[in-house]
Amino acid sequence: MGSPLRLTLGGRVGVDATALAKELAAAWAIVAASMETSEQAMSRFRETSELTVLNRAAGTGAVARPSERLRRALVAADRAHRVTSGRFDPRVLAYLDRLGYRGAALPETARPAVEASPSGGGRRVVERFGRETLSIGRPVDLGGIGKGLGLRWAAADLERAAHRDFLVEAGGDLVARGLDPSGDPWLIGLEDPTGARDHLAVIAVADGAVATSSVAVHRWTVDGREVHHLLDARTGEPAEGGLVSVTVAGPDPAWSEVWSKVLFIGGRAAIAADARARGLAAWWIADDGTLEMTADARRRTVWVASEDDPDGLASATLDRP
Repeated sequence: MGSPLRLTLGGRVGVDATALAKELAAAWAIVAASMETSEQAMSRFRETSELTVLNRAAGTGAVARPSERLRRALVAADRAHRVTSGRFDPRVLAYLDRLGYRGAALPETARPAVEASPSGGGRRVVERFGRETLSIGRPVDLGGIGKGLGLRWAAADLERAAHRDFLVEAGGDLVARGLDPSGDPWLIGLEDPTGARDHLAVIAVADGAVATSSVAVHRWTVDGREVHHLLDARTGEPAEGGLVSVTVAGPDPAWSEVWSKVLFIGGRAAIAADARARGLAAWWIADDGTLEMTADARRRTVWVASEDDPDGLASATLDRP
């Protein structure tokens, strides 16, 4: 799904190096196999993925019986669409294509005209027929939620194999279990999108997930204007609300990914109230480089960069309840 994959094992202080290498190789094989299964089910970039095949039949009324992973992913995307009142909507392929961010080829019959009304808040993402069959009216990009689900399932596969302390990361989204190699909570850095520092803050995670929606890297120019891949489905355009990145920590990587994107689309003016109302641990970086966070995020933050404060704890703006 277009992201580098990394696995780190923790909680292994004093373990023999040879035994650790064998354990790491076995754990990596589990993660790689799990993510390959997710990729084949959900990638919009693969010509032969299940999602590509389903997208090619979008709008025809064809009823499919997808694999368990694709079915669960589509149902999760549909639920996220409803829970967020349409602010999360994966039916944006026509708009991504228009901006030059293309995936696997789809027939024109599966691509609604970009002039059509944007999809936000409209009919369901999927129509279900019984427990295992469904149909889609418009092509779907599972993107971030698919990556989050892939991480969820990879972590579950590791736990079933009796791995208890690990961190799995895919393109900045991650799921952590247990403790790091030193026996402490995992420390996760929030990158500085300006490049002035390596990190703007560091947060601690023991059992949970962190997801970031950012436009710091994925930006390009189309017809003389700068665009990015985080689209507001209500307009079909890149979201422009004064934010560069939004990070959300929570128990599940897929939902952390959903909320990070929804908060990003909402923009800087609304993000503090929106995140607080939903009880989210959220950090956001504005386009002027300012780092802000919710009270719950502040409790998880162990360090914040500051030129004036050597302890690094004075430069974040705390969103107080």
